[in-house]
Amino acid sequence: MYVEQSRPFVVRIGVRSYEMDVNGHVNHAVYHQYGEHARMEHFRAAGLSQHALGTHGLTIVLLSTTAHFRAELRAGDELEIDSLIAFTARKPFTMRHRIVRVAADGGDRTEDLAAEVECTLGALDTTTRRLVAGPHARLAAAASDPALLGPGPEGTTA
Repeated sequence: MYVEQSRPFVVRIGVRSYEMDVNGHVNHAVYHQYGEHARMEHFRAAGLSQHALGTHGLTIVLLSTTAHFRAELRAGDELEIDSLIAFTARKPFTMRHRIVRVAADGGDRTEDLAAEVECTLGALDTTTRRLVAGPHARLAAAASDPALLGPGPEGTTA
């Protein structure tokens, strides 16, 4: 069973000039960095800093990532990047990110989907160097705010 958290975690950033490519829009690799930033902030907010994970003998590893580009981004654009975590009974879990350009025009807010990034991750035991079974339970045990991890594979929360 595949259970995803109900509300996304969101971070806001601005596009920086040095992230542009020769065509004047954000370089393709930067979209992956935006996803990485959202992931790390999401884990940090849950209390899963590298130090906290290390005290539980864990680290989080990226197994794969895919980006689907929807619209160009340019220097100065304001972005919101959300992240949703989903766990199954398997060792890997996924995080999905939507990179959205946001603008306020006279009080009206507009949103343009710029990209979607999907990542497959695993919780790695730092001693055995193997992915752990039941990553939701292991991560929730290490987290100071496990609710930000969403439900486990059977819809249970830690």
